[in-house]
Amino acid sequence: QVQLVESGGGLVQAGGSLRLSCAASGISFSRYDMGWFRQAPGKQRELVAIITSGDTPNYADSVKGRFTISRDNAKNTVYLQMNSLKPEDTAVYYCNARRVALGLVYWGQGTQVTVSS
Repeated sequence: QVQLVESGGGLVQAGGSLRLSCAASGISFSRYDMGWFRQAPGKQRELVAIITSGDTPNYADSVKGRFTISRDNAKNTVYLQMNSLKPEDTAVYYCNARRVALGLVYWGQGTQVTVSS
């Protein structure tokens, strides 16, 4: 059974920081591209950042220079360090695991991030 469990969300003031974690089980973690997506009320889910199985990160333009994605294959965990948070970063953040070659995609249940102005 595949599980992606996010943690670390919460309420923070603008300019503050949060670190999200996503612990994966039931998959060969090191072989998966891992990503963070977010969905704000009334908006579509959007990609925030992704880190490939080869450890290459990529970011949405809106978070470049503020967010950092990383992974620890020994702990089967992916992180999202979010600095200089803005009210427009408020959303539910979802962890995503993807193995393109096998057409496999998994999602976590989401964690709420709220940034107050």
